[in-house]
Amino acid sequence: MTRIRRTATAAAALAFTAAATAVLGFAGPASAHVTVNPKEANQGGYARVAFRVPNESDTASTTKLEVVLPENAPVGSVSTMPVPGWTVTTEKRKVDPPIEVHGSQLTEAVSKITWTASGDAGVKPGQFQEFPVSLGPLPQVDSMVFKTLQTYSDGNISRWIDEPVAPGAEEPEHPAPVLTLAAAAAPAGSAAPSAAVALPDVDDDDGNGLAVGLGVAGLVAGLAGLVLGGLAFARSRREPVAKP
Repeated sequence: MTRIRRTATAAAALAFTAAATAVLGFAGPASAHVTVNPKEANQGGYARVAFRVPNESDTASTTKLEVVLPENAPVGSVSTMPVPGWTVTTEKRKVDPPIEVHGSQLTEAVSKITWTASGDAGVKPGQFQEFPVSLGPLPQVDSMVFKTLQTYSDGNISRWIDEPVAPGAEEPEHPAPVLTLAAAAAPAGSAAPSAAVALPDVDDDDGNGLAVGLGVAGLVAGLAGLVLGGLAFARSRREPVAKP
């Protein structure tokens, strides 16, 4: 009887797991997700970032990665670095107002980047792959959120699209990669010049200025008199005394 009860319990658990998988779809460990590295850059500058993609499946390979650039933070220049075994395509959208890049007004910006594996180049179980991108000039916003889709060879898709939460809050189950943007540092030489050494103000109304001026003049005159007197004395010592 006990063995029959255990068998029934195990069968029920397996049935529940299968039903949950069918309803919810593929679910991987929440600890590993797509990230952007480095996680910080400066507004107004260019950055070389890489989307780091770990494979969360035990049986399937990652064969496609789609990264959507945020609409509220368009970037004028987007270029990708070749990844062996992967092809890359980009999609563009209209932007209004235009983006100024090196004095030119751009009316289009990249809206999506898609990498697709060729042959057996997919990211296999237990591995990860980085997809480098150069972006710039970076917009004047606090952060850029890159909603990302990760497709597996078995057809399952991990949707890393959850918006960031407030500091201290629990991380969402499928967080999107976030690039934090700091205010641009002041260029070299643009700092305010050092203040000149201030001379004490002279208040002529109370006579202090006149007194200081007279004191300095008297000191100079006294020193000049001493110098002239010394020269005269030395000269008199060198000249012979006239006989009567």
